[in-house]
Amino acid sequence: MELRHLRYFVAIGEEEHFGRAALRLRVAQPALSRQIQDLEREIGFELFDRLSRGVKISAAGKLFLEEARRILHQVHEATERAQRVARGQSGTLRVGFTENTSWRGVVPDSFRLFRDRYPDAELQLNPLPSLHQLEAVRSGRLDAGFMLNAPKPCRELDQLPVALHSLALAAPAAHPLAKIKNLRLRDMTDARFIWFPRRESAAFYDRLMYECFRGGLKSPRIVQEALNEATILTLVAQGMGVGFVIEPARWRCPDGVAILKVADLKLSLPLALVWRKDNLSPLLAKFVTDVGSLVKRNSERATFKRPSGS
Repeated sequence: MELRHLRYFVAIGEEEHFGRAALRLRVAQPALSRQIQDLEREIGFELFDRLSRGVKISAAGKLFLEEARRILHQVHEATERAQRVARGQSGTLRVGFTENTSWRGVVPDSFRLFRDRYPDAELQLNPLPSLHQLEAVRSGRLDAGFMLNAPKPCRELDQLPVALHSLALAAPAAHPLAKIKNLRLRDMTDARFIWFPRRESAAFYDRLMYECFRGGLKSPRIVQEALNEATILTLVAQGMGVGFVIEPARWRCPDGVAILKVADLKLSLPLALVWRKDNLSPLLAKFVTDVGSLVKRNSERATFKRPSGS
């Protein structure tokens, strides 16, 4: 039994006339008759009572007609859903992100744009550290991830640079460091630091330590470790010390905490969207394109706002 058998049967059942059904289907009447005979032989009972003038659907045929309509409707709906997925209009996109980059800029803008453009698609958002995102993308548990200090493009992964975040110092607003107009690393020699564990990002940890040493902060006094920036900001707000954060932290800064520029800290964190090259999801392709457009738009705005002669 094929779908065309069901379509032919439904047309004849609704018309109760082979000639009208043939015209409706644009099929020759003899061929239509043969198809229905083949269907009746396959299912083992007659669907129509043949009359001198046309046909009348049998009692069994009426039940079969209801089920045939339901099957054809389900096939139609399944086809439409699959077409929307193939066109990138529906389906599921799983995206990871670091919580400290989601308050302002391309990351939240990309989520809002996705919702607006693809209302039938499901967007699963997963706040995760960059290292955990990388593992999830590689294993296929995530389609893409906004990662800080992402690995270089390789045979397996591709990436789109999104932003470059400068480091700043979070300090209690009443802290002596907050009163220094041109804050430098050597001014922090006596400060108590809240620092992230080296295991979270050994390469970045070592780069930061090197920059501190180069700037005269040879041995930061670390009194507490914190796994993420939100915890660092919380502990700073409680007066436990100061800590390095990325500059966008000012957009979600707790009361009583100041985000301070460090004049000689020349270290920044690149943010990139990372995905597997062999992920052929149409939704992912559209998302990458949209993120690229947002990055370009933000870059053009920054260029436009830049003072002349800078």
